[in-house]
Amino acid sequence: MWRELKPLGRAAESGGYRRYAWTAADTDCRAWFRAQAESRGLAYETDRNGNQWAWLGDPLAGDAVVTGSHLDSVPDGGAFDGPLGVVSAFAALDELRGRGARFGKPLAITNFGDEEGARFGLACVGSRLAAGQLTPDRAHALRDGDGVTLPQAMEAAGHDPSAIGADPERLARIGAFVELHVEQGRALDLSGDPVGIASAIWPHGRWRFDFHGEANHAGTTRLADRRDPMLSYAETVLAARREAELAGALATFGKVSVEPNGVNAIPSLVRGWLDSRAADQPALDTVVAGIERAARESADRAGIDLRVVRESFSPVVEFQHALRDELGRILGAPPVLGTGAGHDAGILSASVPTAMLFVRNPTGVSHSPAESATEDDCVAGILALADVLEGLACS
Repeated sequence: MWRELKPLGRAAESGGYRRYAWTAADTDCRAWFRAQAESRGLAYETDRNGNQWAWLGDPLAGDAVVTGSHLDSVPDGGAFDGPLGVVSAFAALDELRGRGARFGKPLAITNFGDEEGARFGLACVGSRLAAGQLTPDRAHALRDGDGVTLPQAMEAAGHDPSAIGADPERLARIGAFVELHVEQGRALDLSGDPVGIASAIWPHGRWRFDFHGEANHAGTTRLADRRDPMLSYAETVLAARREAELAGALATFGKVSVEPNGVNAIPSLVRGWLDSRAADQPALDTVVAGIERAARESADRAGIDLRVVRESFSPVVEFQHALRDELGRILGAPPVLGTGAGHDAGILSASVPTAMLFVRNPTGVSHSPAESATEDDCVAGILALADVLEGLACS
C-alpha cells in the first residue's frame, strides 16, 4: 500500500506531497482508496460531501465502528500525516481477518475529504459538512487562490456539489470512531512508547490580518513618507512569538501574500494568516488578543489600516472518557497525551463517540517531507488498532 501511494501527488523538487482537495492528485488518492476497498470485498460509497466509505457488514444496521483518516496534504507535506491512518485501517482489517475475528457490528474505513484545508483555507471541510459545522452556503463561498469555488472544484472532479451539507442520518449509525495518526510532536519518543492515546485536542483557530498601506516606488520614496504595511506585519510576527512564549502556547504566521509583490515596490497590502493553539481557551484568548493589540499599535503608528478576520475556530475537544478508557483497557494503559493539531476525530466528537491513537514520530517533525515513523512502530500501531477494533466490533 505504501509503494502504491508513494508517487501520488509527490513534488519532485521538494520530495513532499501536494495532494490538494479535488485536484488530480486527490482523484488518484481516491481511486487508490476505492481499489483497496473493492479488493477486500468491502462495499464502497462516496457520501454527499465527498467523504469515502468502505463497509464490512450492513451500513444501515447502526452502532458501527469506524476508523480511518484522510489522504490530502498540506503544501509539500509528509507521507504519514493522514495516510498512515487510512493504510493502517486496511492493514488492521487484514490482521483481524487473519485472526479469524467474528464481527458483531458493522465496520467501516473512511477517507475524509479536504482535512488539511490547503486549497480552500478551511480545515476538515468533509467532516465539518457532515457534522453540520459548515453550512452549504458558507462552503459554496469558499474559493482557492485562483478564484475557483469549492462547488466548481468538486464538479470538475466528478462530484455533484448540490447535495453537500449535514449528514445526521449517517453519523447516527456510528457507535464509535477511532482515528490513528502519526504523532505530531515528540512525547512518545521522549517516553519510549510506540503508541499512545489522545486525551484532548487543544483549542485552535486561524486569523487573517490585512495590513493596508500605500504602494509607492521603492527607489524614490523617502522612508519618512512611507506607509509600508510590511513593517507592521513584521512587528506582528515578532509579537506572535513573544505572546506565545509568555502564555506557554503556540502562534505561527506561516502564510503571507503581498500586493503588488514587486521587488522595487512598497506594498499596498500585506495579508498574513495566524495559526494559534493553546492548552485551554483562556490561554488562547490571551495570545490572540495580545497579537492583535500589538498589530494595531504598530499599524496606528505607521498610518496603516488593519482588518482582522477569524476564518476558523475549533474549541477544545475532550475525547469521550468512556471510549478513551476502553482503549486504555484494551491496550494495557499506554500513555495518554494531548495534541495541538486538529483532526476529523475532533470535529466528529460533537456527534459521535471518538478516540485517537498516536504512533511514535522519532523526530516530532510533521507537515514536512521529513515526517517519519519506523516500520516497527507503524506495525505496532496497526496491531494496536486491530486490538481496539476487535474489542469494539467483534463478538
